[in-house]
Amino acid sequence: MATAQRTSPVVVDTSGSPYARMHPVPVDAVRLSDTVWAPRLTTVREVMLPSQHRALEETGRLANFRRSAGTAEGDFEGFYFNDSDVYKWLEAASWVLASRPDAELEHLVDRVIEEVGAAQLPDGYLDNFYLGKRNTLRWTELTRTHELYCAGHLFQAAVAHHRATGKTRLLEIATRFADLICDVFGPAEQGKRPGTDGHEEIELALVELSRETGERRYLDQACYFLHARGYGLAGGDEYHQDHRPFRELDAMVGHAVRAVYLNAGAADIYAETGEPALLTALERLWTSMVEWRIYVTGGIGARHEDEAFGVDYELPNARAYAETCAAIGSVMWNWRMLLLTGEARYADLLEHTLYNAVLPGVSLDGRAYFYENPLTSDGGYRRQPWFACACCPPNLARLLASLPGYIYSTSGAEIWVHLYADSSADIQLNGRTVQLRQRSDYPWDGTVELEIDTEGDYALLLRIPAWCESGATIAINDGLLLSEPQPGTYVRIERSWQPGDTVRVTFPMPVRLIEAYPYVEAASGRVAVMRGPILYCAEQVDHPGLDLRDVRLNEGAGTAPLVEPGARSLAGLPLLRVEATIASPDAGWDGRLYRTRRHPERLVEQRVRLTLVPYHAWANRDPGPMLVWLRATGPAE
Repeated sequence: MATAQRTSPVVVDTSGSPYARMHPVPVDAVRLSDTVWAPRLTTVREVMLPSQHRALEETGRLANFRRSAGTAEGDFEGFYFNDSDVYKWLEAASWVLASRPDAELEHLVDRVIEEVGAAQLPDGYLDNFYLGKRNTLRWTELTRTHELYCAGHLFQAAVAHHRATGKTRLLEIATRFADLICDVFGPAEQGKRPGTDGHEEIELALVELSRETGERRYLDQACYFLHARGYGLAGGDEYHQDHRPFRELDAMVGHAVRAVYLNAGAADIYAETGEPALLTALERLWTSMVEWRIYVTGGIGARHEDEAFGVDYELPNARAYAETCAAIGSVMWNWRMLLLTGEARYADLLEHTLYNAVLPGVSLDGRAYFYENPLTSDGGYRRQPWFACACCPPNLARLLASLPGYIYSTSGAEIWVHLYADSSADIQLNGRTVQLRQRSDYPWDGTVELEIDTEGDYALLLRIPAWCESGATIAINDGLLLSEPQPGTYVRIERSWQPGDTVRVTFPMPVRLIEAYPYVEAASGRVAVMRGPILYCAEQVDHPGLDLRDVRLNEGAGTAPLVEPGARSLAGLPLLRVEATIASPDAGWDGRLYRTRRHPERLVEQRVRLTLVPYHAWANRDPGPMLVWLRATGPAE
């Protein structure tokens, strides 16, 4: 355990003015009709929410609230943080209600909220693990039992529910608990209890609650919890991000989910206070993650031990942890950094993570989930319908349900387009409603048309993805506006728009072979395959009788065509065919695990066309081995 470098938390003036650069366009203003996210929203509503609610009932998570309220018998069931799964489900259901009214779902949500409220004590306290026999232990095990973490998820659910429905019941429950927390925690010289939670979440949740209610003390309390870290109050070690004060952090360490949740909270606090040291620390941490400690999928957390980041370039494939919740936390953090800075690098990573690290966490039918996301498998690892530690399923539901709110943002007389998806939107801009329509089969096709249905003088800012390394074009009403815009930037188009104006953006989508930095031993001599923002992999089910370990991808595979639409399979997803060679070990290896090195000899058996599927869709068919990083040869003869 690291030794704390300070003896008491820093007290910081939080009286600065809001610093946020952009404002998200609300979930209910965007209607998706694309081939990737629209079906997921339907799946959340029709499959994930009902099945998850049943699991909350069957595993005692909802019964815990009834026991605390005295309407059911028995002792607390499950992990001490099980309340948070109910709160995440409530948040997901609220975002679904924001997108589409549903009387039956709303009635179910209201019923769950009443059960939550019935368990709350008169002083505002609400944590089922400590209600009852353990009541005298409340606030004494913060490093271990996630009291404030659970409270944070309650606050986020309350904000989502209030925004979606206008109802105040859950918000009232949340603010009563938040008021108690503000009264209890703080510097000892103020007569309060010094401390913070071992699992970050309360920081960002309090800022969101402050924004929703206008209550300044919630922001001040979030600042206290952030600045309390690094002084031994939450374990004193890297696992809890408590080894140094936040402003001094220079590397992503410890439990990956906790780290990105903490950073999301710090970004929210910076948005409200404008304290430069926070942004400087956040940028250092982002660089540490992106340049040295992130998978090609966008997943984070290399180690099963402590669900933690490894050291630089430690990115194993089969033993990758890459927890789904960590990917979700990365999206949350990058979204905040994007809104603060307007820098496209955050949108690029957000998009990449959504497609390649978040989506793999749920099966195509929405009925099973991954907790970890390895980059190779022998076929024995499969999604599960639920987990004893079930943080990932409702976390996925709440992110997917809120996804329409990630597509656009506004700033003054500007509309920023961050993500491309077939959709329509009604965007409030300087007192008017601007109607936009995106037409596209993105991410499978690189052509996007944006039709503007509202006249006026304003600007569109269109993201040119970093993956589109050359050849992008932008045209307005069939007239070329710009060719070869710089990848990884936003192009600003300001004009007097007329109804029917159309902006056409074209992103070429050749197949690209990706290599890793030489120090990433797990990818040495191998390549990964991408097309547009989508990462692909090879599955045994498409290659019966073939050992994927014998496959050598030809360098010429980068010109391989996409499978014709009529040949699509796997729920209609486009597949790739690439040229490869089967190179089995030579006969001299028979009966040997090691031998004296000789001139490499390979027995080339055959040339094949390898089928690749989107990584996010693997393990949806018959079990079998899977590889992301494929061995590479020179150009095909």
